[in-house]
Amino acid sequence: MTSLFDYLLARGIVDRQVVPRSMTPRSRSLRGSPLVRAPRRLPRILEPVEAVALFAALRTERDRAMVTLMLHAGLRRCEVLGLRFVDVQPGDGRVFVAEGKGGHQRIVPVVPAFFTHLAAYLAQERPTGTDAESVFVVLKGPTRGRRLTAAAGLDEVLAGARRRAGLSHASCHELRHTCFTRLREAGMSLEAIQAQAGHANLDTTRIYLHLSNDWLATEYQQAMAVLDRLYEEGPTP
Repeated sequence: MTSLFDYLLARGIVDRQVVPRSMTPRSRSLRGSPLVRAPRRLPRILEPVEAVALFAALRTERDRAMVTLMLHAGLRRCEVLGLRFVDVQPGDGRVFVAEGKGGHQRIVPVVPAFFTHLAAYLAQERPTGTDAESVFVVLKGPTRGRRLTAAAGLDEVLAGARRRAGLSHASCHELRHTCFTRLREAGMSLEAIQAQAGHANLDTTRIYLHLSNDWLATEYQQAMAVLDRLYEEGPTP
């Protein structure tokens, strides 16, 4: 109640705070905090047709490999750019994320298409005499052969692909969220998505319950099918 009248007072709707501060033990902790919590926006995701159009607009095998890591494995932009050759495990179909958010490391499975695009990139596009450690490097220009960056590399790649595909959105962040949303819709458990995403807390992963449009309906229908059978059978004598 105190916070409500603080808000009304700030907006000029009331001319004084009518709730005594002594009425709530949390009053002191609220001072200096926002009076109204900003709504949490759900991240935007790509529809399947948009994902297909974006991928078709990519021009190099290097770019296809990077987008595959985000769209189908859920890697962050920094994790893609930080990938090293020692991190790639083609025999196991996995990559090691050594530079995860908050310093956390993890091993994640990756679709075979990534290794196909990676092999083509290494055989056909990667310049010789380049950064021997980093997987993804600049292909042309004065910085040719150097490790690819975000602002002058991956972001430009996506911006160009969006423009050619006629898309109004498709950021690295959205590709990652699209990955986990589709995995959840396909039945992957929240705990597995947490491990794939590198979330330290499962609460962070729970957002994909809301992003998966059909998940709740499917879960409800499966539960009700069990209950219907239970009610039809009636109580055991």
